Amino acid sequence: MDVPKFKNTTTTKQSGDAGEDRALAHLLASGLLLVQRNYRTPGRGGGEIDLIMRERGGTLVFVEVRKRSSRAFGGAAASVGGLKQHRIVFAARHFLMRLREPPPCRFDVVSVEADHIEWLKAAFDAS
Repeated sequence: MDVPKFKNTTTTKQSGDAGEDRALAHLLASGLLLVQRNYRTPGRGGGEIDLIMRERGGTLVFVEVRKRSSRAFGGAAASVGGLKQHRIVFAARHFLMRLREPPPCRFDVVSVEADHIEWLKAAFDAS
Protein backbone atom coordinates (compact mmCIF):
# COMPACT_ATOMS: atom_id res chain seq x y z
CA MET A 1 0.00 0.00 0.00
CA ASP A 2 1.32 3.42 -0.97
CA VAL A 3 1.54 6.01 1.80
CA PRO A 4 0.53 9.44 0.55
CA LYS A 5 3.25 12.06 0.69
CA PHE A 6 2.29 15.50 1.88
CA LYS A 7 4.03 18.65 0.83
CA ASN A 8 5.37 21.02 3.43
CA THR A 9 2.54 23.55 3.52
CA THR A 10 4.35 26.12 5.66
CA THR A 11 4.32 29.44 3.84
CA THR A 12 7.23 31.83 3.72
CA LYS A 13 5.27 34.23 5.95
CA GLN A 14 4.61 31.50 8.53
CA SER A 15 8.27 30.55 8.51
CA GLY A 16 9.29 34.20 8.88
CA ASP A 17 6.82 34.73 11.72
CA ALA A 18 8.21 31.68 13.51
CA GLY A 19 11.73 33.07 13.13
CA GLU A 20 10.55 36.42 14.45
CA ASP A 21 8.94 34.67 17.45
CA ARG A 22 12.25 32.92 18.22
CA ALA A 23 14.20 36.16 17.87
CA LEU A 24 11.76 37.99 20.15
CA ALA A 25 12.01 35.25 22.80
CA HIS A 26 15.81 35.47 22.61
CA LEU A 27 15.82 39.27 23.04
CA LEU A 28 13.30 39.15 25.89
CA ALA A 29 15.41 36.51 27.64
CA SER A 30 18.39 38.86 27.22
CA GLY A 31 16.58 41.59 29.14
CA LEU A 32 15.16 43.78 26.37
CA LEU A 33 11.54 44.96 26.47
CA LEU A 34 9.21 44.86 23.48
CA VAL A 35 8.00 48.31 22.41
CA GLN A 36 6.31 47.37 19.13
CA ARG A 37 6.25 44.55 16.62
CA ASN A 38 5.98 44.92 12.84
CA TYR A 39 5.96 48.72 12.73
CA ARG A 40 5.14 49.94 9.22
CA THR A 41 5.19 53.40 7.75
CA PRO A 42 1.99 54.47 6.02
CA GLY A 43 1.78 54.40 2.25
CA ARG A 44 3.71 52.52 -0.38
CA GLY A 45 7.46 52.43 -0.62
CA GLY A 46 8.01 52.98 3.08
CA GLY A 47 9.65 50.66 5.47
CA GLU A 48 8.97 48.11 8.16
CA ILE A 49 10.73 47.28 11.39
CA ASP A 50 10.28 43.74 12.64
CA LEU A 51 10.87 44.48 16.32
CA ILE A 52 11.35 47.69 18.27
CA MET A 53 12.90 46.91 21.64
CA ARG A 54 14.19 48.94 24.59
CA GLU A 55 17.29 48.14 26.61
CA ARG A 56 17.35 48.65 30.37
CA GLY A 57 19.46 51.79 29.91
CA GLY A 58 16.83 53.32 27.63
CA THR A 59 18.40 52.72 24.22
CA LEU A 60 15.79 52.03 21.56
CA VAL A 61 16.80 49.05 19.41
CA PHE A 62 15.37 48.64 15.91
CA VAL A 63 15.71 44.96 15.01
CA GLU A 64 15.63 43.32 11.61
CA VAL A 65 15.01 39.57 11.84
CA ARG A 66 16.25 37.37 9.03
CA LYS A 67 15.33 33.71 8.80
CA ARG A 68 17.12 31.23 6.58
CA SER A 69 17.16 27.46 6.53
CA SER A 70 20.95 27.35 6.26
CA ARG A 71 24.03 29.56 6.22
CA ALA A 72 24.59 29.04 2.49
CA PHE A 73 25.06 32.14 0.33
CA GLY A 74 26.30 34.27 3.23
CA GLY A 75 23.49 33.44 5.63
CA ALA A 76 20.70 35.57 6.95
CA ALA A 77 22.72 38.54 8.18
CA ALA A 78 24.33 39.03 4.77
CA SER A 79 20.89 39.48 3.23
CA VAL A 80 20.35 42.88 4.91
CA GLY A 81 21.70 45.01 2.09
CA GLY A 82 21.84 48.74 1.52
CA LEU A 83 18.26 49.15 0.26
CA LYS A 84 16.84 47.17 3.18
CA GLN A 85 18.92 49.21 5.62
CA HIS A 86 17.65 52.43 4.03
CA ARG A 87 14.02 51.34 4.45
CA ILE A 88 14.58 50.35 8.08
CA VAL A 89 16.23 53.72 8.83
CA PHE A 90 13.34 55.51 7.08
CA ALA A 91 10.81 53.64 9.22
CA ALA A 92 12.84 54.30 12.39
CA ARG A 93 12.90 58.05 11.66
CA HIS A 94 9.14 57.96 11.11
CA PHE A 95 8.67 56.14 14.44
CA LEU A 96 10.95 58.60 16.27
CA MET A 97 8.97 61.61 15.00
CA ARG A 98 6.16 60.52 17.34
CA LEU A 99 8.35 60.86 20.42
CA ARG A 100 8.88 64.10 22.28
CA GLU A 101 12.47 63.30 23.21
CA PRO A 102 14.14 60.67 21.00
CA PRO A 103 16.35 58.30 23.02
CA PRO A 104 19.68 56.84 21.90
CA CYS A 105 19.06 54.32 19.12
CA ARG A 106 20.73 51.33 17.53
CA PHE A 107 20.09 49.05 14.54
CA ASP A 108 20.54 45.33 15.20
CA VAL A 109 20.05 42.22 13.12
CA VAL A 110 19.00 38.86 14.53
CA SER A 111 19.66 35.98 12.19
CA VAL A 112 17.78 32.75 12.69
CA GLU A 113 19.34 29.90 10.75
CA ALA A 114 18.14 26.35 11.43
CA ASP A 115 18.81 25.89 15.17
CA HIS A 116 21.21 28.84 15.49
CA ILE A 117 20.35 32.40 16.57
CA GLU A 118 22.91 35.17 16.19
CA TRP A 119 22.33 38.69 17.52
CA LEU A 120 24.41 41.31 15.73
CA LYS A 121 24.34 44.50 17.79
CA ALA A 122 24.91 47.76 15.90
CA ALA A 123 24.86 45.85 12.61
CA PHE A 124 24.53 49.11 10.67
CA ASP A 125 23.95 52.79 11.33
CA ALA A 126 21.64 55.50 10.05
CA SER A 127 24.17 57.13 7.72
